[in-house]
Amino acid sequence: NFLVKLVSSMLVACRNPSGKTYYQILSVNDDASYDEIRTSYRSSLLIFHPDKIHGKCGIGDDEVHEDFVKIQKAWEVLSDSKLRARYDHELECARHASEIAEDVDLEEMTAEDIDERTEFFYPCRCGDCFSVTSEELQEMGLLSDVGKEEGKLLEDIKADRASVLLHCGSCSLKIKLMVRLCP
Repeated sequence: NFLVKLVSSMLVACRNPSGKTYYQILSVNDDASYDEIRTSYRSSLLIFHPDKIHGKCGIGDDEVHEDFVKIQKAWEVLSDSKLRARYDHELECARHASEIAEDVDLEEMTAEDIDERTEFFYPCRCGDCFSVTSEELQEMGLLSDVGKEEGKLLEDIKADRASVLLHCGSCSLKIKLMVRLCP
């Protein structure tokens, strides 16, 4: 799955192997000031420096060194405004991308006639569903308007595909709805 690979590579770029962000490693908020980050970095060094905890608490040398390297790397990135801006951007992209549950073709959605329109549904893993109406698809130019008849999907027209993000009504997940563009 391309999206899973993309999200994984973005997360590798934004997080260390332990899965924590650099902000979490230094125990600061994402919007922390330089001074807050520096203070937390210095405190972390005093606590996790290999010379300070060597042989204490049953922690092995490898673990101590690994934690120390994570703190150093977090400081290296977050203390440099350009590296931090790039890191923040990649982290934000990874967070948004990870919320997309899957790519869904319009044909995979269940269509129900409700009043004078068609509503399309797709189940979410939380138990609720994603939905979009034929009117919304027409407004986006993704469904043809055929008088009072039910809208006709533009399946037989050679057109590029477009994607629309649909949000679940109950959770933070999104799907990428794939449909054909109107000519």
